Amino acid sequence: MDIDVEVTPLAFATGAKGKGKLSDAVGDLESLPWVEKYRPTSLDELVSQSDIVDTLQRFIDDGKLPHLLFYGPPGTGKTTTVLAIARKLYGKNLGSMVLELNASDDRGIDVIRDQIKTFASTRTVFSSGLKLVILDEADAMTTPAQSALRRVIEKYTKNVRFCIICNYVSKIIPAVQSRCTRFRFAPLKLTDINGRLDLIVEREGVNISAEGKSALIRLSSGDMRRVLNVLQACHAAYPSIDSGEVYACTGQPSPDDIKRVADWMLNDEFHVALSNIAALKLTPYVNVIDFPASTRVYLLEQLAEIEYHMSVGSTEKIQLSALVGAFKIGVEMASA
Repeated sequence: MDIDVEVTPLAFATGAKGKGKLSDAVGDLESLPWVEKYRPTSLDELVSQSDIVDTLQRFIDDGKLPHLLFYGPPGTGKTTTVLAIARKLYGKNLGSMVLELNASDDRGIDVIRDQIKTFASTRTVFSSGLKLVILDEADAMTTPAQSALRRVIEKYTKNVRFCIICNYVSKIIPAVQSRCTRFRFAPLKLTDINGRLDLIVEREGVNISAEGKSALIRLSSGDMRRVLNVLQACHAAYPSIDSGEVYACTGQPSPDDIKRVADWMLNDEFHVALSNIAALKLTPYVNVIDFPASTRVYLLEQLAEIEYHMSVGSTEKIQLSALVGAFKIGVEMASA
């Protein structure tokens, strides 16, 4: 069956249920990242997207769940939706009835021949009904693996359903697409993000201004996961959050800087605009500190070394210690 249903994505949960566990294996709720802490755990908690919820609920109630293909940008509710379906279908038997794989890691033909085929061809002793195979980031699978998957889907349709999740449906071969019911997840509406953001800000006691909230929503590009990650990072780093803190945390240029650049390009001479933009882009903060030239040179060398070590995968904790140590040495050099 091949039905294209375009829906906007699922927002995060409201009410007390929104703080439920992701799975039975989840430990202390307070230690979870907010993206998991506030992830919906059932179809009832998926709000403001009645079309997709009603369609999937009807499939489940009729016992006619098809193979599913969820595609769209990151952070729009694809994985959350299929996990909610799995919990509704299997309850406490979730572990034995569901195989969840990240296809970006297990993307070769061997995983189709071994793990998926073995899971699909065996039956459980204490449970009945359809099994579910979840393939996340399936657009990273090789073409031979997808061709093998097509055959497995065909062969084991009687007792297994597949849910294929990807960002780019064009990277899924037509033979696999044609065997699935397709749902496109669009970026979240800003009104939906704002509602969930207000809920989480209240529950977590986040001190964020209206300007900070607007900047956070504007930078999210409809990605709820990004909203929560940035919000949690800002909350950990700053006692109060304004737009400046949001831009600093994400590494994005502030609107004031963009306005200045546009003004230079429109009104100043070419060489003046070029030098101003280069200065704004390249001059590090250390250059405006009142240090002797030798101390400034030392600090810039150390910062370059730290940036290089971070780029090749060095431990952040060690490099943070190196950064603090470099400035302490610089202060001693300046006062000598």
